[in-house]
Amino acid sequence: MRYKKRLNAFLITPLLGVILIILAQAPVMAQLPPMPEDTAKPARPVYPPDSLGRRTPRGTIDGFLKASYENDYRKAALYVRRDPALKKRQNTLAQAKALQALLEVNGRIYPYSWISNEPEGKTDDNLGPNLDRIGAVTIENESFDLILESFKDKQGNPIWLFSTQTIERIPLNVSDIETSTLISDISPAFMQKNKWGGAPVSHWVASIILLIFAYLMAFGLARLVIFLLPKFYKKAGEDPHAGVIRAFSLPVQLYLSTWLFMFLSREAGISLVVRQRFGNLNLIVGVVAVMLLIWQLIDVIGGVTEHRLKKHRNQAAVSAILFFRRAIKTALVVVGVIMILDTLGFDVTTGIAALGIGGIALALGTQKTVENFVGSVTIIADQPVRVGDFCKIGDISGTIERIGMRATQVRTNDRTVVTIPNGELSSLKIENYAHRERLWFHPIFNLRLETTPDQIRQLIQDLRRVLLTHPRVNPSPARVRFVEIGPGGLQIEVYAYVDTADFDVFLEIQEELLLKMMEVITSSGTSLMLPSQTVYYAKDHGLPQQESPIIPPQ
Repeated sequence: MRYKKRLNAFLITPLLGVILIILAQAPVMAQLPPMPEDTAKPARPVYPPDSLGRRTPRGTIDGFLKASYENDYRKAALYVRRDPALKKRQNTLAQAKALQALLEVNGRIYPYSWISNEPEGKTDDNLGPNLDRIGAVTIENESFDLILESFKDKQGNPIWLFSTQTIERIPLNVSDIETSTLISDISPAFMQKNKWGGAPVSHWVASIILLIFAYLMAFGLARLVIFLLPKFYKKAGEDPHAGVIRAFSLPVQLYLSTWLFMFLSREAGISLVVRQRFGNLNLIVGVVAVMLLIWQLIDVIGGVTEHRLKKHRNQAAVSAILFFRRAIKTALVVVGVIMILDTLGFDVTTGIAALGIGGIALALGTQKTVENFVGSVTIIADQPVRVGDFCKIGDISGTIERIGMRATQVRTNDRTVVTIPNGELSSLKIENYAHRERLWFHPIFNLRLETTPDQIRQLIQDLRRVLLTHPRVNPSPARVRFVEIGPGGLQIEVYAYVDTADFDVFLEIQEELLLKMMEVITSSGTSLMLPSQTVYYAKDHGLPQQESPIIPPQ
């Protein structure tokens, strides 16, 4: 019964939540006045493009990295703010070169999908309205944030530059920054000189090697854990524990390999340009790993639940579990694709709006289908009927043969099959005979009107003795009462329950009791009232005969 309660909660709780949200929002939306035209949201301003791409934080960091790794430090210096208070003694060229060297060794830039690509920047990062955090650097074991700040150019349009508080913390002497890395020390000179995509070829080759090495290491660690886990946890090799462990295996390998690759590439001194290129790939792998984990856990949980339901022959609930599993997987794929597209920089707002409109249209077009599905969920959760139950549904009596996701099939006593949509079935009055723990024995005997009171008293005692001496008749209650004197005779009511749920057994016991009671009635000196009708005949003399008048001859 415990798993049934959990299943009911699993099925009913989301539906109740949706219904309550709709009911709560409907009156509120109905009371909202129409929005005046003058209070509509103003259109977002459109700014002319900046030749250096500094209109957005993402454009600024991308332009700075490209310029610095092409050794064009004069151009890179244009991404550093010139503070008017420090203009005479500020060397933006040296600051740009020092910032690039520091980022290369001890810096990390957020993946581009995390950096705003809007002129307003991020407004929910708990920073000032014109500030955006785009990464961090470490100097002498002290880490501080890299901040971009928005300013107005000569035309009054926004541009994003490295803020003064960021630049002031960077040492200007590049020689003070340790630039030697493992990759630069062991790579051949020709691979260091030749560049591709703004970074030496050796860094790209090393990244591929590190990526393969990280995955192999993660694979080995995962296999080692799976091998050692049953040694310490005995149930690890049994279902469903083994299924859960297998579900975690591949996603953990992917996520661990990604983390190892980022760690090893930073420690080996891989160029920041290369790490930025792999940044979005790492995010995508992380999203895929989480989605894959949820996918496999759905399969494990669904398989275990389905197996338990099949043991109890609850085919309707099995159908519901299969449907919900497919629906959740479909939603999971849609959410995963949207997240990956958003990571790659695509605008998914329009797509989400289109999906919402399409969902509304689909819901309106499949209203009856949704109604039947909700009805099937209600039937499965409440279980007013189950397969094999003999029921009376409306004016139809029969045995439930199948409860599907759309309709329920009933086998009638005429051996025909009636199909009732679940949406209609959930609203009908259902009388389920299968839940009877005992059956009602309730005959009424009509005795002749000539029966004397002494005969009735003796007859009642003898009939009670027949009831109470039978082993299958429940003594509470088991009564025989003289209840009525009417034109149909003298009525004696028998009221008792037979301790059986099998209707065939009940018919056998009822037959035995009725025969014994007929014998008692016959031996009591009276008999059952026969259908009779009294006819009264009356003789009517009619009118006295009158003498005929004498007609004179003509």
